[in-house]
Amino acid sequence: MSAQAASAQETQGWAVWEADRLMTSEETGLLVDGQTLTFFDGGQSKFSVGGAYSYTYPGGRSAFGRYRIAPDGTVCIAFRNGFGRCDRYVQNGARIVMLTQKGERFPLRDPQGAKKDPAQPRRAGSN
Repeated sequence: MSAQAASAQETQGWAVWEADRLMTSEETGLLVDGQTLTFFDGGQSKFSVGGAYSYTYPGGRSAFGRYRIAPDGTVCIAFRNGFGRCDRYVQNGARIVMLTQKGERFPLRDPQGAKKDPAQPRRAGSN
C-alpha cells in the first residue's frame, strides 16, 4: 500500500484538513496523560495518568469515565453512563485540534501539552 493510500485510509471518517498533521500515539500520550485540556467554550477534559477521565462542562456539570490511547493515536473514552466516543488530535500550525467521529473540530486553548512541541519527547524531570 502506498503512503498516500495509507494516509487516506487513516484519515477516513475524520474531518482532517490538508494542513492537519495527525498526532501519533506517543505524541497524543504526551499531550493528554496527566493533563487538563481546555476548549474555547470553557469546557475541560481531564486525563489522569491512571486512565481516569472527566469532562467538565462550562456550567460546571461533569461526566466521568476511562480513556485509552489506541496505537494509531485515537483516544477512546468509555463513560460511566454507558456511552462512549473516540477522538483524534491533530496539529494544524501552532494549534492543536480535537476531531470527533461525527466530523466536528474543537481547537484547544493553549493546552499544557502544546506549550512544549508534542513532536519532541519530554526530558526526564521536565514538566
